[in-house]
Amino acid sequence: MTLHLSVHLLPELIEPEKLRGTTAVVIDVLRATTTICQALEAGARDVLPCLTIEDARREAAALPEAQRVLGGERGGLAIDGFDLGNSPAEYTVESVGGKTVVFTTTNGTKAIRQCRHAEQVWIGCAGNVRAVCDRLATRDEVHLVCAGTEGQITRDDALIAGAIVEGLMGPESACEPDDVARLVRAAWRNVRAASMARGMGLPHHLAVEFEDSRGGRNLLAIGHADDLAVAARMDCFDFVPVLDRETGRIVRG
Repeated sequence: MTLHLSVHLLPELIEPEKLRGTTAVVIDVLRATTTICQALEAGARDVLPCLTIEDARREAAALPEAQRVLGGERGGLAIDGFDLGNSPAEYTVESVGGKTVVFTTTNGTKAIRQCRHAEQVWIGCAGNVRAVCDRLATRDEVHLVCAGTEGQITRDDALIAGAIVEGLMGPESACEPDDVARLVRAAWRNVRAASMARGMGLPHHLAVEFEDSRGGRNLLAIGHADDLAVAARMDCFDFVPVLDRETGRIVRG
C-alpha cells in the first residue's frame, strides 16, 4: 500500500473538504499540540478544543467545576479568568489529573477546527514523532497540517513535520511525499546534521533552532523561554492524541 503524504505549512492552505476520508495530523509544537500531549500524559480525561474564548467559557460552565480546567492563551499570554495558560509544564497530575481540559489557543485549536472533515484528526509534536510515524504506516492518504503563527508560516512546525516525513521514508517505504514534504524533510535533515556536527544532543539543538523561529521569537519576547526546551523533547510520549468526532474531544489514542 502506498502512503500519499502532503504537508501544508498553514491550515489555510488546505480546503477542509479535501480532507474527507484522510488522516490529518495537526502540528503546533509551540505550544498547543505539545501541551495537549502533556495534559493527556498527566492524566487529563480528555481535551476539548474550542475556537473562541467565549466558546471555552460556555463549555466549561456546562461541566461540574471539579471535573474541568480552563486552559489556553491569546497572543501567547494566559487568558484572564482561566486556570492555566499554554505552557506544557503547567499541565501536571495535580492540575489536570482526571479532568476535562477546556482549551483554546491562538493558532492550534483553529488548525484543529480546519481539519474537522478529516476521517481522523491526530495531534503531533516533537514529543510523539515516533508514535505518529508508527501509526501512519497503515494509512494511505495523510496530511500534515502546520498551525503557523497568526497566519504566518513558522519554522518550528515545519521542522517537526519534516521529522515525521523523515520517519516515514525509510529504504523499504512506499511513501509518496509531495514537494512541500520533501522541503521540510530536507530542513529537518539539515538540523539533525548540524546537531551531530556540533556534538550537541538533538533536543538541545532543536530548542536552539526553535529560538530563531517565528513562534520561538514570540515566546522569548513574552518571557516563555523555558517552553522551548520542553517542546523540543523528542519522543517523550508513546501515544497519539486523537479527536473523537462524536464528542469533539481529544483523547489519548
